[in-house]
Amino acid sequence: MSKKPIKNKGLGRGLSALMSDIQPATAETDKVVTPKADQLIPIGQIFANPNQPRRSFDSSKLEELAASIKEKGIIQPLIVRPDPRKNDAFEIVAGERRWRAAQMAQLHEVPALVREFTETEVLEVAIIENIQRADLNPVDEAAGYQSLMDQFGHTQEQMAKVLGKSRSHIANLLRLLNLPADVLKLLEDGRLTAGHARALVGHDDASELARRIVKQGLSVRDAEKLTKAKAKATPGRASTKQEKDADTIQIERELSAHLGMKVAIQHSAGTEGGKLTLDYKSLEQLDDLMRLLSGQ
Repeated sequence: MSKKPIKNKGLGRGLSALMSDIQPATAETDKVVTPKADQLIPIGQIFANPNQPRRSFDSSKLEELAASIKEKGIIQPLIVRPDPRKNDAFEIVAGERRWRAAQMAQLHEVPALVREFTETEVLEVAIIENIQRADLNPVDEAAGYQSLMDQFGHTQEQMAKVLGKSRSHIANLLRLLNLPADVLKLLEDGRLTAGHARALVGHDDASELARRIVKQGLSVRDAEKLTKAKAKATPGRASTKQEKDADTIQIERELSAHLGMKVAIQHSAGTEGGKLTLDYKSLEQLDDLMRLLSGQ
């Protein structure tokens, strides 16, 4: 089968280039801007990525997607690359659910965008695509952000801009990863919401409080009241053991570099608030800060 030459689209330009083909619906239009497929590829020539970070696929949702594909076809093309292990074959970079559902719908070929991604870029795009999924639980979403930061060096600002999220959203999710494993399991299972979990971050008795929240069916506001009451009943415990997460430390470093003085951030256990302390060494440094804050 003859193929048109494949253009190398934007590789090496970072996260924005990798995101260009998998942008989700925007809040303004509520529509996905769908790139035009490069070609139709026989489904038998396409293979799953063996390093796909998403291992589980809900069978009932796959059946729903297959039914939709039977009726309307595949609207969003798969993203594939020439398979490095097989001749005349392609490896999925993004769109494995569509590929699986297309097989269930007994399609013979699927629309695809063909890109020359490296092994590292394949993993990066796979993580990004999983983050964009609407049904992703907060723990998996946070783990996806952490992977992008740890493995590829992306900052929170870069991720927020390209993924269409606020920096505070990303920062709050990353803080959840500091919770005990049993609390994260409750969050993964949907028995706790992200709002409940945020109230527990930095609390010594997070596991015990989480179990009480679930058992009593407390609202987020009631959970916040419970954690505050517990912190007051055991003075010093929540604050003495509370360790700063990597995100807070990074924010302190960024502010310190920008302001030219020591910055300390202390989150209040059981709340989303806290204290920001600036340590200046001279009145001249204080004057510099005043001019900066006043925009002079």
